[in-house]
Amino acid sequence: MALWDRARLAEDSAVSDPGGWGGVTLAFGARSRAEVDSVLAEARSAGARIGREAGRTFWGGFSGIFIDPEGHPWEVAHTPDWVLDERGAVHLEPPGPGT
Repeated sequence: MALWDRARLAEDSAVSDPGGWGGVTLAFGARSRAEVDSVLAEARSAGARIGREAGRTFWGGFSGIFIDPEGHPWEVAHTPDWVLDERGAVHLEPPGPGT
């Protein structure tokens, strides 16, 4: 979870903020840069608008934004310092034995 200044989040999420936007961007944690590209391509083919093509981020990750047909922005991001387990749960350190 990340908390951002509303104006900066709107800019990063490729949406305008005339007052009706909820100020929330949903995110999908990808296991790799290739998965970021794949999810964005799938969203595009399903009718989403790409708000920001995938690329390196200032925080050291790789992400892009798509806007779903109802106008909600989704970030698809790969964070190299995060480990996603088989269930998709995030671990900030590699899981140890028995976890």
